[in-house]
Amino acid sequence: MKTFKTLNNKALAWIKFAVFLLALIPMFKLVSDAYFDNLGANPIEKITHSTGYWALAFILITLTITPLRRFSGWNWLQRFRRMLGLYAFFYASLHFLTYLALDQFFDWTSIVNDIVKRPYITVGFAAFLLLIPLAITSNNRIIKRMGGKQWLLLHRTVYVCAVGGVIHYWWLVKKDITNPLTFAILLGILLGIRLFYWLRGLHKSRAGFWNFA
Repeated sequence: MKTFKTLNNKALAWIKFAVFLLALIPMFKLVSDAYFDNLGANPIEKITHSTGYWALAFILITLTITPLRRFSGWNWLQRFRRMLGLYAFFYASLHFLTYLALDQFFDWTSIVNDIVKRPYITVGFAAFLLLIPLAITSNNRIIKRMGGKQWLLLHRTVYVCAVGGVIHYWWLVKKDITNPLTFAILLGILLGIRLFYWLRGLHKSRAGFWNFA
């Protein structure tokens, strides 16, 4: 464990490059399956489900960074959070564009009706909209312009995106809820860890106040 607490910039660069390539595997797999005609009887459904699955998976992977950093002491993990979050947005965008172009053929009337009438699409669309400002503000220049506190407040909406993504997935699946249930449990654990640290910090601040008084 101690060996990985501090890594030099060269090692971090190689790890980051490896993670970058690994995160592209789901997309390369879809491209390969499309090229070799291995997308199954319903290719559009396959692409839609795969991109949606990985969008949610990368949101949860991103949310895992902070607890893992706290437990392990590997502070360098925080440097991967932005890239992983952008991959979540990347796959969410592919998911939405697949629905928009391949499923609905840009039939805006049908799309609006879907968003209004189908709850799982309503929730999923809202979660995707919330991801957009998070992706736009994921660079150092905008962070400086916004200020750390405002930026942090905005990016806490990722929790809402994650909850919305799990609900969207759960309501979409009609029979086998194994995957959405797994995502729900993982999200519950990740949010529970954050709640624990928040309550502990709140308790310490109150104790400090009364000791000072």
